Amino acid sequence: MPPEFTLNQEALDDQRHVVAVGGEIDLFTAPELKAAIGEALESGHTRIVVDLSATTFLDSTALGVLIGAVKRLRSRDGVLTIVNTDQNIAKTFEITGLDQIFTIRPTREEAVEALDTDQATT
Repeated sequence: MPPEFTLNQEALDDQRHVVAVGGEIDLFTAPELKAAIGEALESGHTRIVVDLSATTFLDSTALGVLIGAVKRLRSRDGVLTIVNTDQNIAKTFEITGLDQIFTIRPTREEAVEALDTDQATT
């Protein structure tokens, strides 16, 4: 695993949970993101923020993990928002059309607020 990859989790309450990722999310690190989201779901959290503000790169494996997370959340009436400020990552979401699937906000505060107001993707 590359040393620049970091993953931190924070349970905000019984339903809301933040998974913050730093560095690159790729074939080697995406399983850790998948596991973290899975753990949050298994512990009852159905309103999840994936904070990519410190993420420098994501590949198709990472996109697959995020799509899978949305599908799992939908089955539990849950929501997911993404925090992103990186233009290259934003371009990836745009090119793939996933900017229409995911609710993407520029700050963690706005992403958490989107969870609270049900503006997030369900």
